[in-house]
Amino acid sequence: MTTQTAEYRSPLLSRRGAVAASAPDEGVAAHYGEPVAEQRALVRGIGVVDASHRGVVTVTGPDRLSWLDTLSSQWLRDLAPGQSAEMMLLDVNGRISHAPAVLDDGECTFLVADAADGADLAAFLESMKFMLRVEITHRSDLGVLATSATGPTLRGADGAELPSWTDPWPHTPEGSTRYGPPEAEHPGTEWQVRYWITPRDQVADVVAEAESAGARAAGVWALEALRVGAWRPRLARDVDERAIPHELDWLRTGVHLHKGCYRGQESVARVFNLGRPPRRLTMLHLDGSEHVLPEPGDDVLHGERKVGVVTSVVRHHELGPVALALLKRNLDPAAELMVAGIAAAQEVIVNTDGFGTGRPEPSGRPQLRRRTL
Repeated sequence: MTTQTAEYRSPLLSRRGAVAASAPDEGVAAHYGEPVAEQRALVRGIGVVDASHRGVVTVTGPDRLSWLDTLSSQWLRDLAPGQSAEMMLLDVNGRISHAPAVLDDGECTFLVADAADGADLAAFLESMKFMLRVEITHRSDLGVLATSATGPTLRGADGAELPSWTDPWPHTPEGSTRYGPPEAEHPGTEWQVRYWITPRDQVADVVAEAESAGARAAGVWALEALRVGAWRPRLARDVDERAIPHELDWLRTGVHLHKGCYRGQESVARVFNLGRPPRRLTMLHLDGSEHVLPEPGDDVLHGERKVGVVTSVVRHHELGPVALALLKRNLDPAAELMVAGIAAAQEVIVNTDGFGTGRPEPSGRPQLRRRTL
């Protein structure tokens, strides 16, 4: 494995009004002085976010797609050049370890990991390489720019269009399932992110070129607010040591239920076929009269009883202060909740019954016949 470990500091942080983001988004701008306007720019398709603190891992070699297919939850062996996908690497109990975006250009597979996850992802893949014809590289020389899926086309120094990945969320292709509403009723259809892969030393030039064509720079606060508004789970925020894909409605885009064996597959199938996820991702609408927001990790209370934990908190340009939280699955959706002294109302993301679409109907307990002599 080849590893490049230079920490990233965005060249856009030197701009007037730039405010640095905190964990898990260190190294890039939270905003440039107008976070609400930056959200609206992304929605209109003119915003560009430097998200180059995210990790990029490349896999080359003739066995790369078939090998990744055997390791991951996703069907990748037939991935066409330019097609966007998402995969998960799970532990033996089906808990989420990594969830990178996947893009192949016909010669190289790009894996875009969450912040600080690139090195761990590359190390895990290297440990699973064995004798296969693959080469794994943690590419900290490569950065990521984010736009709307309908945003500007970004080009490199040579004028060529940069490789890009369009988020498949919340579409549910054949072989997947959903634990929430159909696409026609899902807020994620209103906005999708697109990642552009570029050399980090070209980030400033690519953004400047986009700005000359009418785009504007936006910070990761804007990106996060739209992600939460789309109910889109994120590894660095909404996944803890117990999280399984069913709890987050992440089987929509991250899991193919009809593919062969991979680590954690038995647990994924067992929960889908027989069980119910113990928790459910939920959007919380927070009391907007408060001037403070809860923090990720704060307990969600029903009376004096803890019923969950906050994972993401944002100020959305239309919804106001909202959060994502992992709650007990069987909690009444109408229950009055409090988070850090702030009243919160639920909007259901994952069904409270815990059943995915296409789940086999239970056959019922077989009836025993009494033998007659």
